[in-house]
Amino acid sequence: MDEALIRSLTPGVLAVLVRRGADFAAAEDAVQEALVELVRAGQDTPCPGGPAGTAPSVRDPKGWLITVAWRKFLDQARADAARHRREGRVEEEPAPGPAASVDDTLQLYFLCAHPSLTPSSAVALTLRAVGGLTTRQIAQAYLVPEATMAQRISRAKRTVSGARFDRPGDVATVLRVLYLVFNEGYSGDVDLAAEAIRLTRQLAAAIDHPEVAGLLALMLLHHARRAARTAPDGSLVPLAEQDRGRWDTALIAEGVRILQAALARDRLGAFQAQAAVAALHADAPTAAETDWVQIVEWYDELVRLTDSPVVRLNRAVAVGEADGPRAGLAALAALDAALPRHTAAAAYLHERDGDLATAARLYAEAAHKAPNLAERDHLTRQAARLNARR
Repeated sequence: MDEALIRSLTPGVLAVLVRRGADFAAAEDAVQEALVELVRAGQDTPCPGGPAGTAPSVRDPKGWLITVAWRKFLDQARADAARHRREGRVEEEPAPGPAASVDDTLQLYFLCAHPSLTPSSAVALTLRAVGGLTTRQIAQAYLVPEATMAQRISRAKRTVSGARFDRPGDVATVLRVLYLVFNEGYSGDVDLAAEAIRLTRQLAAAIDHPEVAGLLALMLLHHARRAARTAPDGSLVPLAEQDRGRWDTALIAEGVRILQAALARDRLGAFQAQAAVAALHADAPTAAETDWVQIVEWYDELVRLTDSPVVRLNRAVAVGEADGPRAGLAALAALDAALPRHTAAAAYLHERDGDLATAARLYAEAAHKAPNLAERDHLTRQAARLNARR
């Protein structure tokens, strides 16, 4: 069975075991053992109707994995004296039957985004349990030792082991976790942006929610610009300077279509509003033709929905484009100067206003505060460019 199929089946199998009463860690161990048994069968083309220990029927590989994994769990439960009470609850083995519905996988999303988990733990557990990535792949993506990531995932599993599927999950929390995954971008041999899109597509297929669609649209619209975001030497290319011919028009068209369908439901949320801003950028043939007035209106909606200081910062820059740099600086002055990228935004608006000396000084100051090397190098070059013009 190929890796892609295993990754698509594993979350659903794991979710079924957890729903039946297995704690998270024990369920995952049982699923892994079932997968090992499948590999040992040594058959790429499954033979139908075999007993446990043979390859599954091609008609229902998920059902076979559920049956074998559940038996593995029961065997371990019976062998462990400390689990006598649980054994009484699970002694009757369910008939193999058809595989469970997608709702089980949906519950797994909610479990991995449990409110008792830190954001970093929720992201790691989501990638492990729902995404099917190995601990090594996740560690490489986060540039941490594999042992460190293994400990993080282990703690997350222990945290959620007592959680049961007895109440509706928090969709907003799941979406925040997926957006965190998306923003990690690419590192190591795992493309987390693409992985986040895959998982969000899966979630959108399982749940009819306009904000799920809004997040998917936002991811697609941002991902469409990916190839144009960096120069051949790896340096950042600002949105206004990007080669729009390198944008992925198919992703843009899909994102806009999904967004329009979500907005038509008249249940506006923050991800839909952010996607609307991204769509307006994507719709402009050139940077000069960007509809900044409408973008400011969408930021007004975002402020109403979230009252986020970061949104207010982005709105100030948009106001500077729509109404002139001094209007943007006035909006920026009302915000806390300690906000991330506040100094960089001030530098940009001062440059637009013609105050090159102040802009150069602020670009250099912003470079020292930059959260990553690429952004620091970009801001340093901006400062050098303006100093050379003075």
